[in-house]
Amino acid sequence: MEDYKPPDLPSPFNNTTPPPTLLTQGAEAHLYKTTSLNPSNPAALKIRPSKPYRHPILDRRLTRQRILQEARCLAKLVREGVSVPALLALDWEGHGGEEGGWGGAWLMMEWIEGDVVRVVLEKWEAWMKNNQASLDESQIEREEAQVRGLLKKMGAAIGALHKAGVVHGDLTTSNLMLRPFAGADGAGAESVSTEGDVVLIDFGLASQSAQDEDRAVDLYVLERAIGSTHPRSEPLFDELLLGYRESYKGAPSALKRLEDVRMRGRKRSMLG
Repeated sequence: MEDYKPPDLPSPFNNTTPPPTLLTQGAEAHLYKTTSLNPSNPAALKIRPSKPYRHPILDRRLTRQRILQEARCLAKLVREGVSVPALLALDWEGHGGEEGGWGGAWLMMEWIEGDVVRVVLEKWEAWMKNNQASLDESQIEREEAQVRGLLKKMGAAIGALHKAGVVHGDLTTSNLMLRPFAGADGAGAESVSTEGDVVLIDFGLASQSAQDEDRAVDLYVLERAIGSTHPRSEPLFDELLLGYRESYKGAPSALKRLEDVRMRGRKRSMLG
């Protein structure tokens, strides 16, 4: 099987030293690590390449609409003090809008150090599985308290997001990052550190909304994601809802709607 070759990079990223490093690729976008202004400033570059199977006019319109929506959500959240990457630069015209140009769109964001929450929880659950036999009840409680604290911070971050009038649209533990505190050394070999700030990332499906239904769906998607990928953390999900409730005054109505969304989800599961 041939190695995947991503689309050509747009200007000016096709002529930088060192070149951008491809981190992840999705159906709609590619994420690179690059630099901003000088080599000592790391940055995240998200590129939406043009889709050759779409009509060129429709493709340009959809690409522009989606990149602008993501940029507007990020800019609004930064103004509101929500923990998200800062927006550094943007091109929605595709190579400056030149005739016959590159055709895609890109945005550059602040680089966030740390692991995605998915990795943090996976490491913690693996560590607990390997060490549970040697832990007494008080040690298990201390370890679970760490994750309770992390889930509560996740809930607070989502509460701030919804308070700002934005819904994420794809909340999973892969779209939340744990940025270590400055100077933190981590937990070492004895445990897995959950210290740091929770940062929301990847707003490709985000939108501005004041609907409790949309907020409840955000929470439900995350709840299902945790249930399917982090079985040991799933029983602690109420801690996330507590952090959400404490950070967002509109939480009661959103959480009430969450019950309705859960009911619909259970019915769909029963009916296949």
